[in-house]
Amino acid sequence: MLEVSLAKRIGTLDLALVLSVGAETLLVAGPNGAGKSTLLLLLLGVARPDRGRIALDGRTLFDTHADVPAEDRRLGYLPQDYALFPHLDALGNVAFGLADFPRRERRARAAAWLERMGASHLANRHVGALSGGERQRLALTRALAREPRALLLDEPFASLDSSARRELRASLRRSLLEWRLPALIVSHDPEDAMLADRIAVMERGHIVQQGTRDELRAAPSSPFVAGFAATSRESL
Repeated sequence: MLEVSLAKRIGTLDLALVLSVGAETLLVAGPNGAGKSTLLLLLLGVARPDRGRIALDGRTLFDTHADVPAEDRRLGYLPQDYALFPHLDALGNVAFGLADFPRRERRARAAAWLERMGASHLANRHVGALSGGERQRLALTRALAREPRALLLDEPFASLDSSARRELRASLRRSLLEWRLPALIVSHDPEDAMLADRIAVMERGHIVQQGTRDELRAAPSSPFVAGFAATSRESL
């Protein structure tokens, strides 16, 4: 369980919200400038809240007495651009993310995770030779190989062309259902609602409504919520 209650002022944005994510996928949706990326930075430990609490499986990551370093938070992260290393092959990219493990174990562990994710055929290929979908699968493999307790995803389809997005959403949804980690996705795209068990709509730094897509459609609290829920697809 990922539990979040925090506040942060950045420029003219006053971010203040409360969220909880169990063994499910929560989509935090909102327009550009709503504070979605800031939320991820605060959860990851890259930025520090002004006040509040972040806890994962009962372990406090941040409050007035604690601020666990980013590398010790056990949060998997899939950045928008995937942050893969072009000079390394797929195996090397996964192994690089395993710096906390003994050196002799890294490549064997990386190879095992590539096989587990159905990507062992990519092991010796460099990033430049991979398709958008293969890069996403590689980045997800790298994030999961560290055995995180929760997974954070930043606009996971923003860098893909429209023809690839539907297939890759289905693939990612299958992975999320298999692992059943607390997963938090931030996005402005209504199509990404297909990935989520629940949706939390964010405007100007605040969560204005939470619920399933049907609940948001039935009683939207703002024009943005109404538009977002109405334009999202029913299923993958």
